[in-house]
Amino acid sequence: MSYNEIKQIIKLEDGREITITTGKLAKQANGSVEIRMGKTHMLATVVSSKEARDGVDFLPLTVDYREKFAADGRFPGGFLKREARPTDQEILVMRLVDRILRPMFPSDYHAEVQVMISLNSHDPEVSPDSLAALAASTAIAISDIPFNGPISEVRVIRLNEEFIVNPSPAQMEKADIDLMVGASADSVAMVEGEMSEVSEAEMIEAIKVGHEAIKVQCAMQTELASEITTSSPKREYCHETHDEALREKVRKETYDKVYAVAAEGLGKDERSTKFKQVKQDWIDSLTEEEVEKYDSKLIGVYYHDVEKEAVRALVLNEGKRLDGRETTEIRPIWCEIDYLPSPHGSAVFTRGETQSLTTVTLGTKMDVNRLDGVTYQGHESFYLHYNFPPFSTGEARMKFNVSRREIGHGNLAQRALKKMIPADNPYTVRIVSDILESNGSSSMATVCAGTLALMDAGIKIEKPVSGIAMGLISDEKDPNNYAVLSDILGDEDHLGDMDFKVCGTADGITACQMDIKVQGLSYDILEQALNQAKDGRLHILGKLTDVISKPRTELKPQTPKIVILEIPKSTIGGVIGPGGKVIQEMQEITETIITIEEVDGKGKVEILGTDQKKIDNAIARIKEIAFVPEEGKTYKGKVKSIMPYGAFVGIANNVDGLLHISEINWDRVEKVEDVLKEGEEIEVKLIAIDERSGKLKLSRKVLLPRPERKES
Repeated sequence: MSYNEIKQIIKLEDGREITITTGKLAKQANGSVEIRMGKTHMLATVVSSKEARDGVDFLPLTVDYREKFAADGRFPGGFLKREARPTDQEILVMRLVDRILRPMFPSDYHAEVQVMISLNSHDPEVSPDSLAALAASTAIAISDIPFNGPISEVRVIRLNEEFIVNPSPAQMEKADIDLMVGASADSVAMVEGEMSEVSEAEMIEAIKVGHEAIKVQCAMQTELASEITTSSPKREYCHETHDEALREKVRKETYDKVYAVAAEGLGKDERSTKFKQVKQDWIDSLTEEEVEKYDSKLIGVYYHDVEKEAVRALVLNEGKRLDGRETTEIRPIWCEIDYLPSPHGSAVFTRGETQSLTTVTLGTKMDVNRLDGVTYQGHESFYLHYNFPPFSTGEARMKFNVSRREIGHGNLAQRALKKMIPADNPYTVRIVSDILESNGSSSMATVCAGTLALMDAGIKIEKPVSGIAMGLISDEKDPNNYAVLSDILGDEDHLGDMDFKVCGTADGITACQMDIKVQGLSYDILEQALNQAKDGRLHILGKLTDVISKPRTELKPQTPKIVILEIPKSTIGGVIGPGGKVIQEMQEITETIITIEEVDGKGKVEILGTDQKKIDNAIARIKEIAFVPEEGKTYKGKVKSIMPYGAFVGIANNVDGLLHISEINWDRVEKVEDVLKEGEEIEVKLIAIDERSGKLKLSRKVLLPRPERKES
């Protein structure tokens, strides 16, 4: 069977190449492309239903990204040797691609769209998440599916003061800026990443570097699509029918009332109730003929449009927001630490109608979060879990698995805080944020509550971190008429043009996440948003440090203390014992948790416990097993055997040294038995260790008073 393969190549500035081909694999999909970079191979397909399902008035887009274990020559872990549920890393890639694709489809296109991306070959020098959106967008661009693209995403890092596009994982580890940038050729639409306390100007510079690389990738997609006949024209569709007379009637007869409610500065529930009442009152005013004539679904759509228009006009006309705040004003904040008696650290952070109850738990190496994916195997000693129960928004609905949103929000908060955990922190740290109320930016509440809980737990974080969500209301007709909003509400996120989350210390940004819903956002607006976010971030930081300005100096009584010992590599087996018998017995007797691993040719032992006496007992037992004699040190030993030339003295388990007859006393000793007896405990000093044999030479007399010399 023949095929017609079409190829395009993108050359990066450092000489590496990205090759995109189509026409060879998965030809029954509406669009299908292969991407290669080094040894990496990725296949992206897109299929869209011909018609929208009845009653669907949104875009049912599904983005699925999977990493095949065969791509790295590995078997899936676990009992079932088959790829199972997606890992957190795969879900995070799905979110990255979804967030940049979704705004690019026509707003009236409601047919189901499924994008599937698979990593089939992995190159350790290539990070696949930086290629996923390029693959997805190209697959759509060469199909007949309506799309306002193309778009792409690239990763930008700064290493040694130089920016690198689509770096290797090894380079990413050393970078002080790590950003994913998503954009069309005209404007940036998505940013997410972490930084080492960089300035707003440095972050904008990184975004610009990413956008320039994306422009090249978008041009390539356009060129590739021009060579494929099925990519143009796009399919015709009609997924919405409208009644313009009804639209105008709803707007004319409800707009003023909706605007008045919006201007009252009410709370979330009261405002929602009043908005619904305006709608219901208008429906009740209709005649029977009008009720039968008008489509109730269209009434809902048009009334929602009125709400959106009124709320946005209120901000642009009066600089006033739904809850009565000014555009730069932060909602009231209250917070407490040590809120729960048993956890190692806890805090409540409340900002307006958003609230997080966060706990910190401290553990050992045994408690690390183990990661066993295709592209990364390792562990995290600092991790954060975010939970968003339905009651936080007053809903009663079933909750099953952790949602993609929960994983994404938790990852953002984790990235914001992790660089502030000191490198010498001995604990494994788990943060859990439970959102108890939500009306805008619960992930930023998690960052703030996480900072408080870490300091309450006594973790010596380098600096406190706060977070804020910024919004944007812009006038479609006048690009100079816009308002940047600090600390946005849920409704302002839903009805606005931007959701820009910024986290950082007093000295710089540590993480960010931005989603833009309008095209053509200027860098001037972006710069204003970042500078305004800094002011808000510092305000919130002040509220946190008013509660606790620095970490606790002493751990709470219930918090386990951790002690780290170094022992010779040769003694690791003795501490563990046959089948782990020795270490298990030691843990049971001392009521501690003991872990041991080899690091840099030595044994690293961690002892975790709450009772200092029991910890000291464990330390003594380990030191006894892993005894290392030190020249010049004094030991209490036991005489094990007596010889004509001296005595063998045990100074530790299975460690004996020779106490020569000449080292027993200052006076001449004729027979060892005249001074020492077997089983007797004596103090001796280690005066020499033979370099070749390792034998120990002991002395007793150097610890005794030296007699004065007699004059002749």
